[in-house]
Amino acid sequence: MGALRERYGAGGRPRDLVREAQMRLQARAARREFGDAVAVVCGAWHVPALGAKTTVAADRALLKGLPKVKTDVTWVPWTHRRLARSSGYGAGIDSPGWYGHLFHAPDRPVERWLTKVAGLLREEDRIVSSAHVIEAVRLAETLAALRGRPLPGLGETTEAVRAVMCDGSDVPLTLVHDRLVVGDVLGEVPETAPAVPLQRDLARRQRALRLKPEALERELELDLRGETDAARSRLLHRLRLLGIGWGEPGPSRGSTGTFRETWRLRWEPELSVRVAEAGVWGTTVAGAAQARAEADAAAAEALAEVTALAERCLLAGLSDALPVVMRALADRAALDTDVGHLAQALPALVRSLRYGDVRGTDTRALAGVAAGLAERIFVGLPPACAALDADAAGRMREHLDAVHTAVGLLGESLPGTAGAEGAGPGTAETAAAAAGQGAAASAEGGAGGARDPRALGGLRTRWRAVLRALAPRDTVPGVIRGRAVRLLLDEGVLAAGEAARLMGLVLSPGTPPADAAAWIEGFAGGGGGLLLVHDERLLGLVDGWLTGVSAEAFTDVLPLLRRTFAAYEPGVRRTLGELVRRGPGERAGAAARALTAPGFAAEPDPERADAVLPVLRLLLGPGPEPAAESAPDPDGRSGTTTHDNKLAGVAR
Repeated sequence: MGALRERYGAGGRPRDLVREAQMRLQARAARREFGDAVAVVCGAWHVPALGAKTTVAADRALLKGLPKVKTDVTWVPWTHRRLARSSGYGAGIDSPGWYGHLFHAPDRPVERWLTKVAGLLREEDRIVSSAHVIEAVRLAETLAALRGRPLPGLGETTEAVRAVMCDGSDVPLTLVHDRLVVGDVLGEVPETAPAVPLQRDLARRQRALRLKPEALERELELDLRGETDAARSRLLHRLRLLGIGWGEPGPSRGSTGTFRETWRLRWEPELSVRVAEAGVWGTTVAGAAQARAEADAAAAEALAEVTALAERCLLAGLSDALPVVMRALADRAALDTDVGHLAQALPALVRSLRYGDVRGTDTRALAGVAAGLAERIFVGLPPACAALDADAAGRMREHLDAVHTAVGLLGESLPGTAGAEGAGPGTAETAAAAAGQGAAASAEGGAGGARDPRALGGLRTRWRAVLRALAPRDTVPGVIRGRAVRLLLDEGVLAAGEAARLMGLVLSPGTPPADAAAWIEGFAGGGGGLLLVHDERLLGLVDGWLTGVSAEAFTDVLPLLRRTFAAYEPGVRRTLGELVRRGPGERAGAAARALTAPGFAAEPDPERADAVLPVLRLLLGPGPEPAAESAPDPDGRSGTTTHDNKLAGVAR
């Protein structure tokens, strides 16, 4: 390094000369205080400059004129994996885990090390016995003696592990190197070390909630019904608001309820730096997260950003920040006219309405804004779906699905919507009138005003009217029209015969094949193959259209159809193939039953259905003896029938 500095000097970076002058001044001060026994930790590039003979006056001259900045110094815990890095702020140590073991082992370091290796391999389901450990120790000591060393080192122990425990394979040896030779140990900083107030508050919260920072990733299951787990969830969500990604939420394997959360926790050294940076927002985690949320709400430009922020505030339990976020949300919602932006914002807002059950958060202020967004989507969606290209139509179809799910959840969350659930196939005119009333309410009430609960009812009815308006409109892309028909069919407000009629119109010879394929993608895409399995009339329409497509057009529609049917489960695809092979529309006889895949019978089997009854009675419990109709009571009311099913009787 000295030769490099002699040849290249500062390497074209004059700032290094200033830094090295400051280093020399600090080294002189340390020698005056502690004597010559001073150790300097620095990059190798600076070592020749620190040993150079310079005067104090020359070093001070280099520092003259620099602005003075008030700073503080703290320690940041580091990890073994960072020490093993040869670039950046790594030390380039190849085996920090091995040296850490030698430092902490009180005696017999080789035996203790090989015992650790055996334990790791057993955790990975490899057969390693005590005899393997004994033989590995003997082999390592023999290799050290042959090489003239007093004790086995890392090289000898590694060769012994490869030969005795890994059967000569380097694959398990790679695991040993990653987990033990390097490792994921996180260092510690004493509590007396200087730290920013936010770091101290975070450390107190971690101790109170028994959440220890660890460098190795681990899963944490939280039950939000318990106070401790709920506080842990709030802490992790607040840190995410501050940009400190200690935990990442993941899907819960054990339950689909909203009272459970699954987190993947891993503490990286740079998170300590982010904690120090986040100290500008406040001295406590809760206060800093609230200030950051309010600042983000004021700076947000898109409506979806504000709705996502409102959801995160509810998750983090920042009720004091909600008024500011809600004002920003109402302002953005009133000014935003893009239906796509509104459709992106509604699902997050509706999800937020459901957090009050477990977390105890008051979400009533969100209901009016959510209903206002829904009404504006109902009004603006039909014109926004006209004259779209393929990419825009695909995005709008995703918005359609998201809004459909959100409206269903919103209808359950708002008061006064129970009466709107009974809309059937013959309520198109009533639904259209309700949609018109919803548009008027939206125009009068704005985005954030208070609404009469009765005016909030019937959201599903108005949404179904929007879907009915989209389904037959020729200017709407086929993928959106097909999806609208499918959603209406799933809701039970569109008869199967009407759906078949609409499909027949789209698959007629006058429709371009690409448009028909897009309609099928919207109708049957997204894992909707069971509908074609159970309704052979619809499958026959698709089969008849596909067999009539010309060879030139078939090449164009093939990618769309492949994408549609590739989303189905293998069993559904196999059943569809069998149905097409025997010819859709034929009545299933004995031969047809033989061709039907398991789980999909052409007709119900009474014997198999009756076999379920004994188990069902065991589950429900014995009921009272069924009685004949009782005599009418004196008031003239008809008699009641006693049910042998306890649950059915209770339900009635």
